[in-house]
Amino acid sequence: MRGANTRETARARLLRRADNEAEETLWADLRGRRLNGYKFVRQFPIGRYFADFACRDHHLVVEVDGSQHANMSSDSIRDMYMVTNGWSVVRFWNTHVLRERGTVLETIVAIIEKRLLVEVRTTDLTFIPAGGRHD
Repeated sequence: MRGANTRETARARLLRRADNEAEETLWADLRGRRLNGYKFVRQFPIGRYFADFACRDHHLVVEVDGSQHANMSSDSIRDMYMVTNGWSVVRFWNTHVLRERGTVLETIVAIIEKRLLVEVRTTDLTFIPAGGRHD
């Protein structure tokens, strides 16, 4: 049995305290198995990265990004690391979460239920399935 990693736990707690409005809004819908019974956790460590939200049972990372993430190569590197390690990654913009929460939640459910299987890159959504393209 693996013991707690106190450094990772401290970092995750710090990141949770820094949640923005969009992350808080989405977390209200994801916590406590509120989204169709799927269990999500916040600030989940994957290697040296922390996922905003993760559904461990379905290896799905959900990221909520602000404008500071526009065209960031570090996000591509991070995504590639997660996908290479068996995690699908979906990214939404903060504004999309706040304005179209229902659509965001339906997209997450569609991914988990395998109704969305192909890579998607639009202005409002990036989805990279595990085993998908890595460019």
